[in-house]
Amino acid sequence: MSVRLRLMRMGKKKQPVYRVVVMDQRAPRDGRYIEQIGRYDARQDPSLIEIDNERAVDWLSKGAQPSETVEKLLNISGAMNTMKIQSGGIHVVGGEKEPPDVAPAAEESAEAAAEEE
Repeated sequence: MSVRLRLMRMGKKKQPVYRVVVMDQRAPRDGRYIEQIGRYDARQDPSLIEIDNERAVDWLSKGAQPSETVEKLLNISGAMNTMKIQSGGIHVVGGEKEPPDVAPAAEESAEAAAEEE
């Protein structure tokens, strides 16, 4: 089964609102979907884009392919950059080398050593 992230049209005639959904590639446009991960309303000014980036990255890591339009929406929301960083496609310079919890403990031990001298 080929899974895709794509848009599902909702709303009245000439007033489209879209859902960003995960569904089988062979399913019809407004057919059964696996999970809804966001929504998109192009008629608002500025356009409304609400995407659960955590779920989108999870599906992308499982191999789901976004449609062209959804890929643009994921770029705007930041999910594609997160996915590329996790997969190693983008190298981040100056990222944290130690977890934030470890750094304060190291500072306290350095202060204690300075007080002993």
